[in-house]
Order: sequence, then structure tokens, then C-alpha cells
Amino acid sequence: MMDGVSIFSDHICELGEGPSYDPGTDALFWFDIVNGKLLEKPLAGALKVHDLGLMASAIAIVDDARQLIATEKGLYIRDVATGKLTLHTPIEADNPATRSNDSRVHPCGAFWTGTMGKDEGKGAGAIYWFFKGELRRLFADITVSNSICFSEDGAIAYYTDTATGLLMRVACDPATGLPTGEPKVFVDHRSFKGYVDGSVVDRDGVLWNAVWGGRAVKAYSPDGTLLREIAMPVTQPSCPAFVGQKADGIAVTSAWKGKDEKQRKLDPQAGMTFLLDIPVKGRFEPRVLIA
Repeated sequence: MMDGVSIFSDHICELGEGPSYDPGTDALFWFDIVNGKLLEKPLAGALKVHDLGLMASAIAIVDDARQLIATEKGLYIRDVATGKLTLHTPIEADNPATRSNDSRVHPCGAFWTGTMGKDEGKGAGAIYWFFKGELRRLFADITVSNSICFSEDGAIAYYTDTATGLLMRVACDPATGLPTGEPKVFVDHRSFKGYVDGSVVDRDGVLWNAVWGGRAVKAYSPDGTLLREIAMPVTQPSCPAFVGQKADGIAVTSAWKGKDEKQRKLDPQAGMTFLLDIPVKGRFEPRVLIA
């Protein structure tokens, strides 16, 4: 194992994604998207694997009894005690060619959630805003929605269409989470190895990005300057999340999707979930407001 990186869970996900930490239960939740699994593991406890029966990619806390899950058919409420799923807001439910992907809660309680083609078809997806029962499409013609995250004050949103290699930044209304300006390029990653995947922003405004295909997590200052690069033991790290009772750690999911048998033997930890042993001023995900 590389210096500064340890295995949090050796459970192999074909497409590990969407990590989110719940401070109330001290547990990390994440997904194996293509196999319809929700994984749950306390930082000092055993792994639970929940079979969802459909592709899902992101989770948010509604309250102590309910979670909101982004799926291939839309937003579902999950009963924490029973695991029962109830459709709350359909999103592209009539389009079997698309599924949910990267999503995150804005500080005001709004939920930005992205879709994409299951075959990664060009422009097949979009990014949506959901707040108190209202749904709006923010950005269309998205191939692979990713890197949705926000500054702590809610005044800035970040996102990418991974296919473009451009990590975008857009001004937001802190009270609603809606864009108030035109998106501008925050980081141009096209000349570097790998692709911009999931991201999260800490209390200092530093954006931490998992570089799919680049064996790295990169940290960028609020002006887009690369501050540091952490080498990962897998080719396809997919998404970071702050973890711990002080939100002072980072967990990172990964995937083996797209690799043949030979490639998997060269990347034996692909699909595991990792912890970065570095100091970070993280923050907890806000609760999502569904009504």
C-alpha cells in the first residue's frame, strides 16, 4: 500500500461511487452503481451490503429515519430501518438508456443530481436542481456528469462533464442553490493524464478531485491552482468524501469497470475503498430538503 493511503473496505465494487458520510451513525455509505448495491460501513464496524434492485449512485440524509437516493428512475426515499424504497421524484424515468450519476447537497438543502447514458452516449445526460419538491434541469447535453460540489457558503458550485476535461465553476444563490451566472472554466485538465471524476470542497475552499485513469487525488485552491497530488494504489479512483466525527479524513471509492481480466490482475485493488491519511478541514454534508 502507498504511503498515506490505507484500505477502508476491501469489498470489490465494479463501479464504486457516491460516498457520503453520516456523522449520526459514524458510517460511510457508497454504491456499486452497475450492480445496484448500497454499501454501508461504520468507520470502526462491519460492512453491510444492501441490494437495491436498480442502479443508484448517490445518497443524502433527509432526517434520522430517511435518506434520499438518486437512481436510474429518479429520487427515492429510503427508510433507514427497513430499507424500503419509495419513489419521490421521477427523473428521466421514461428513458431506460440513462441512469443517475454524481450528485451532492448544496448548503441550503438543495440537491444537484446528474444523469448520463448507461453506454456513456454523447450528450445523453443532464444536471438537475431539486429543492423542496421542485425539479429543474440546469445543464443539458452532458455526457458524464461529475464533480458536483459547493463552497461552504453556497455561493459557488462546481461540476464537470468528464468527457470535456473541463472542471467548471458557477456562481450560485446561497439561499436556493440555483446558478446566478454563466459557468466558467475552473481547471482545464485536458493536457493531463486521466479524467476529472468526483470532487468535494473543504472549509478552506480547497477542491479535492478523484482523477479517473490518473491514479491520483488532486487538491486545488479556490483560484484553481494545483496544491498537491496524492498517488492512489488504483487506476480508477472515482469520488472522495470527508469522514470522521471531525470531518478530518477523506475516503475515496474506486472501480474496475471497463477492465479485462489481464488489466484487473495489474490493478488488483481496483474497486476497493480507501482512506487518505492526510490532515484536512472537511465538513459534513448538509441535510437535503425534500418538501
